[in-house]
Amino acid sequence: MSAAAVPDGTVPGFGIDAIHEAARRLTGHVVRTPLLNSPMLDELVGARVLVKAECLQLTGSFKVRGALNALLTLDEDARRAGIVAYSAGNHGQGVAAAARLAGCPAVIVMPNSAPRIKVDNCRWWGAETVLYDPRTEDREEVARKILQMRGMTLVPPFDDPGVMAGQGTVGLEIAEQARELGLTPDTVLVNCSGGGLASGVLTALNDAFPGLANHIVEPAGFDKMARSLAAGRVCANPQPSGGLMDALAGPVAGARPLAVLRHYDVTGLTVTDEEALVAMGAAHRFLKIVVEPGGAASLAAVVSGKADVRDEVVVLVASGGNVDPEVYRRALAD
Repeated sequence: MSAAAVPDGTVPGFGIDAIHEAARRLTGHVVRTPLLNSPMLDELVGARVLVKAECLQLTGSFKVRGALNALLTLDEDARRAGIVAYSAGNHGQGVAAAARLAGCPAVIVMPNSAPRIKVDNCRWWGAETVLYDPRTEDREEVARKILQMRGMTLVPPFDDPGVMAGQGTVGLEIAEQARELGLTPDTVLVNCSGGGLASGVLTALNDAFPGLANHIVEPAGFDKMARSLAAGRVCANPQPSGGLMDALAGPVAGARPLAVLRHYDVTGLTVTDEEALVAMGAAHRFLKIVVEPGGAASLAAVVSGKADVRDEVVVLVASGGNVDPEVYRRALAD
């Protein structure tokens, strides 16, 4: 689907009503993760910072929300045949967990550079893993062959209305939790790769709090969604990133998420690996949570000052916590 095919942010099967339906569907299956705050962090950045700790979600990332929502919309025959996903790791784990919850087989296509913890976790949930070389192979083609051979259903990582709606439940929870605290957010920052999380969260939060300042955060030099927004068409990264923020290093922006994000006044920010490591250390020190580099991107934008949020109420998503031990040691040593 091209961005031009879905004007004014309209994507068939997606919207605030679909997000509310996803929330009802997922009730009892996923964790209502906490919205954390630290006065010490607030003082450091000069703002009230509310961090949605999706690193504490089932499988250690928000991804299970979208995967399970998409899976629960399939008919019984499709569930029995099983599902396929391609992923750098977190979506794969979400699909693997969703498949186990629904009692259906799953195959996860992963780059051979994916962190060991993410590969092992997919296998723990009972999924078969198929590794490919991102330098010489296309993940969609690898998945397509499996689909043709086994008659399975693809669960995309982001460019799917059901997945986007499931991720949007993160935004619904943030809105509820902020209201419970008596707070109205001024700014929202969301880590972005293909855009499934960003499109879902911004849809939910802008419905709850019109007039928000909306930011997406990507790795420096690999800001495919920001470039897509500027160009008005889907853009790809020039090459595999090879950096620490593997969770945000997918090759291409999603057409449906792009169509949604074009509906909002979105500012694209970028952070470096070193800034992500500093943010991981801050999350440990101030919030007592483990966050992976890609999951810390939005916090990095705030801590580094790249996001101008002084004197505001700012919400952001710590989207994942599946980090290799040696990388986490680097974050704590900085």
